[in-house]
Amino acid sequence: MAAPSGNPVPSAPPPYEEAVGINMNYPHPYPVPGPGQKPDGKGMNPPPHMGQPPPANNPITVQTVYVQQPVVFYDRPVQMCCPSCNQVIVTRLSYDSGALTWLSCGGLCLLGCVAGCCLIPFCIDALKDVDHTCPKCSALVGSYKRL
Repeated sequence: MAAPSGNPVPSAPPPYEEAVGINMNYPHPYPVPGPGQKPDGKGMNPPPHMGQPPPANNPITVQTVYVQQPVVFYDRPVQMCCPSCNQVIVTRLSYDSGALTWLSCGGLCLLGCVAGCCLIPFCIDALKDVDHTCPKCSALVGSYKRL
């Protein structure tokens, strides 16, 4: 029976292999059971190293890499590995006048402490910048700036 509007009757859908585009001539990724074997997979031997080269008998070398976390320097001694002498150390601190020391001195001058009291910030370590040095090789390993 033909459709009254003149449109053809749709035929059966294409097979799955044709719709998906599977090439039936391509080797199967899984072994196909031969005659006398059960299709449940028992008794089937998969091909060795399918798609991979055979394993080589080369010795494997392992390299251990230690990643050191970045050291953050403050106004306290830090235990670390010195990058100069490669020894585990606790840093030695030295204090230098920095921006905060000079700003404190200028602020005290503006407040009227000009008779020598404005020099007090140069005697207070809490207002100075801190340099961290290695006690063994005396290399500068880091600094802490107050400002």
